[in-house]
Amino acid sequence: MSWEKQLEELEFRRQESLKLGGEANVARQHEFGKKTIRERIDLLLDKTSFLEVGQLTGTGEYDENGNIVKVTPSPYVCGLGKIDGRFVCVGGEDFTIRGGTGGGLEKRKGGQGGFIEEMAADYLCPMINLIDGAGASVTEAAKGYKRLPGKDAMDRSVDLLGKVPVCSAVLGSVAGGPSGRAILSHFSVMVDPTSQIFAAGPPVVERALGHKLTKQELGGPAVAAMKGGTIDNVAKSEEEAMDMIRRFLSYLPSNVWEMAPRVQIDDPIDRKDDALLDIVPENRKRAYNMYKIIKILVDRDSFFEIQPGFGKSIIVGFARFNGYTAGIVANNPMVLAGAMDANSSRKVTHFASLCNMFHIPMIHLLDCPGFMLGLQSEEAGTLRFGMGATFEVFRSEVPRLTVAIRKAYGMGSGLSFTDHTLRYRMAWPSAEFGSLPIEGGVAAAYRREIAAAADPAKRTAELEAELLKFSSPFRSAEHFSVEDIIDPRETRYRLCMLVEAAQGRIKTLLGRTPTYGVRP
Repeated sequence: MSWEKQLEELEFRRQESLKLGGEANVARQHEFGKKTIRERIDLLLDKTSFLEVGQLTGTGEYDENGNIVKVTPSPYVCGLGKIDGRFVCVGGEDFTIRGGTGGGLEKRKGGQGGFIEEMAADYLCPMINLIDGAGASVTEAAKGYKRLPGKDAMDRSVDLLGKVPVCSAVLGSVAGGPSGRAILSHFSVMVDPTSQIFAAGPPVVERALGHKLTKQELGGPAVAAMKGGTIDNVAKSEEEAMDMIRRFLSYLPSNVWEMAPRVQIDDPIDRKDDALLDIVPENRKRAYNMYKIIKILVDRDSFFEIQPGFGKSIIVGFARFNGYTAGIVANNPMVLAGAMDANSSRKVTHFASLCNMFHIPMIHLLDCPGFMLGLQSEEAGTLRFGMGATFEVFRSEVPRLTVAIRKAYGMGSGLSFTDHTLRYRMAWPSAEFGSLPIEGGVAAAYRREIAAAADPAKRTAELEAELLKFSSPFRSAEHFSVEDIIDPRETRYRLCMLVEAAQGRIKTLLGRTPTYGVRP
């Protein structure tokens, strides 16, 4: 064979790349409870589907005769693969080599502006970032100069958000550029307790601000996912994190010019569940479990929640109805009585933008007393963020369906309203509507009359009882103020029919996306 020597060298170089940073560094990675980049890719992709790009990239060592004796691979592994038979691009840092920091290459394999992002943009398939690195290092000054930030700009990362689904898994202590790239995603997940994310790590924070914090205290899941909303979901293991990414992508098209895939299901669309009649209590002041309603209405086991630990007065996520994808926005009466606060408004804004970008119809399960009130709420900018959510929902072009379950008051309930695109609103007999809740509205509108009464509390109760007589949803239906009042057990059938009917409209939207994509 004329090329036998070259083929032997090719195989040697490939085998060297599979060693990553060597046995000792791989063992250290495992001791920290973390998998290697190649193990992560194997977990994520369909078996044997990975087509690696740039496997030979690295630094070679040669003997005196110029023969290769060792190769230190580039600290980034990337390529093309499949998830559930659909192509995706995937790439991630190899922490076993220089902590995943850049390889000083003529052309970047991955990261912002890297080859793999260009591949996702050209092939129009989802991009998945498996992030485990701290980005640039101050040791770059050893080159003899410091560069002005911008050479590794995030233009392509931003551009992708308007073309294909982008997912990021934070799988270690992530700072700098990689942390920014993790946020430039449609969906992000981190692993507890092995993942943290921050703009800069504890040593930099201590030096700059004098605050001595551990990695967990500065950027663990309790901060990044629960308080800041920086990361969407938290997994208990890397296996679960990869499963979340696979599930998220299963609801979305491969790009904005395609329809979301339909899944064949074995769940009758006319399935009726009597349990729906007992979930909402007759006592208007008692809370109930909205998750039970979602579970009953959607195709069995199809609900995938996004940001469950952040802005918890609102529930958002994807589900299927007769196999078709729909976005769910549901008020959570167990938290703040379902009122919209600053965090829940931020959550809705991003999710509505995501649904609009990928042409996913939205379903609003409505039980909202309005925007959260009080000084703390005003200081948090609730009204501004709330109007931001309203803006994002109103500008969307996808069909929207509303099921008014109980309260629908004030601007906080305005997500179900608009006239520039068809919105279908149905209500359960338990629903009540208005500009203000009866309780607070009576106190404001009849303030003088109540103050002048011999027994203000008694007069307040009398006025509330009198006005409640006119809050029946049937009176609203008489004036076509709501399209239909339905038996709760009919809800699934109607939603399945309407989501399927919306597919024709969705086909006309393909490729009609905002130029800036989905804002982080």
